[in-house]
Amino acid sequence: MRPVMRNILLNPGPATTTDTVKYAQVVPDICPREEEFGLLMESITDELTQLVATSPAYTSVLFGGSGTAAVESIISSVVGDDTIIIINNGAYGRRMCEIAHTYGISNLEYSSPPDQAIDIGKLEQLILSCSGTVSHLAAVHMETTTGLLNDVHVIGQLCRFHGIDFIVDAMSSFGAIPIQMDEMNISFLASSSNKCLQGMPGVGFVIGNTNKIASLQDRKPRNYYLNLFQQHQYFTKTRQMRFTPPVQTLYALHQAIEELKQEGVHERYNRYRQSWETLVAGLERLGLTYIVEREHHSRLVTSILEPECAQYNFQHMHDYLYAAGFTIYPGKLDNRGTFRIANIGDISHQDITAFLHALENYLQIIDFL
Repeated sequence: MRPVMRNILLNPGPATTTDTVKYAQVVPDICPREEEFGLLMESITDELTQLVATSPAYTSVLFGGSGTAAVESIISSVVGDDTIIIINNGAYGRRMCEIAHTYGISNLEYSSPPDQAIDIGKLEQLILSCSGTVSHLAAVHMETTTGLLNDVHVIGQLCRFHGIDFIVDAMSSFGAIPIQMDEMNISFLASSSNKCLQGMPGVGFVIGNTNKIASLQDRKPRNYYLNLFQQHQYFTKTRQMRFTPPVQTLYALHQAIEELKQEGVHERYNRYRQSWETLVAGLERLGLTYIVEREHHSRLVTSILEPECAQYNFQHMHDYLYAAGFTIYPGKLDNRGTFRIANIGDISHQDITAFLHALENYLQIIDFL
């Protein structure tokens, strides 16, 4: 197998992949309606479920699309005429609010700082103060805006106490940070193929409580392509998606899942954490500051304050580092200048060390150091 030129992606997904995942896409052409491909997708759904829950109590539903497609499928499909509370403490919580508004779904926004832990007491006060019935609550597990890790276990227990279905966007945590949906009282979870799973972009998926998905049968659809019940029902009957799936991407995802099983979820997270420790030690040495305290940090994505230097320009820094083989990402905070470094994917702490050397060279060029 000829090695593929390796780019070190420090953006928060798509992530750097192994050559074996890349080459898994090189397969004979196949009609996705063939039984062979249906069995491949069935294997993928079973394996995804087993990573966070037990089957048949929970099941996975695949969509051709980004992770946002999976989030939109949940919000637009499962919330009825009651109210959903959405925790907005970053760009991706805000995106869920925008989805709810788009579909005209009754929603309450719980705003919280993007770099601080959620105040559970205030969240409960919002639940109790709602004049209507709160049926669902949605939160991002790892808020990719800053790297903040929301305590979904505590939020899930709050939802259990109040009889609320809990929706979790686990886009940037699934496959690295251990999740147990039943223990955490998560009814529906969304993620995608191209972050900590280390697959290729193009597959979004929902893992949901099987009975709760079945209960949507008589719900008037708000959408067509992203209808969660219809997608699940059709796959259950036929082992097929209702619409053309991303065939080669699914072969890559199957290989990526096998590699995750070989490494282990806990071991993958430990590898990521070692890279993060290397990163933050280097940032401190270079005089740069990250904005989420260690206690609440995911160790997966880090939002870093931009250097206070007249010659600094993010695009110039990006281009300099890109030429050196490293891809970095701009920040998403409205009121503070930041850039983001992710340490997910098929990278090691040695890659982070090499990145820090390149970053140091750039900072010396602009006279920051």
